Amino acid sequence: MADDAKSASHALDMVPLYDSLTVDAEMEADVIRGVLDSNGIPSLVKRPGPYPPLGYQVLVPRGRLKEAQQLIEEAQAAGPEAADEAEQGSEESQ
Repeated sequence: MADDAKSASHALDMVPLYDSLTVDAEMEADVIRGVLDSNGIPSLVKRPGPYPPLGYQVLVPRGRLKEAQQLIEEAQAAGPEAADEAEQGSEESQ
């Protein structure tokens, strides 16, 4: 495998962006995935087994990790009011 192809494949490896065992981990993982999806960053939510229902991860491609981290930091800094505004804007455009 050529070095360029090898480095490109590593950029596509899925790595954890978020990892939590808290009670509200599922809700936070879903919110994070929503932010990523709305910004065109592919992601996966790794959910726990059937029991106990704890331990959620959000995975993103290694090559997009820094971008994803920045988006999540910006969303956290903007707070829930910005999320409500964005949701209203997307509903109005439909």
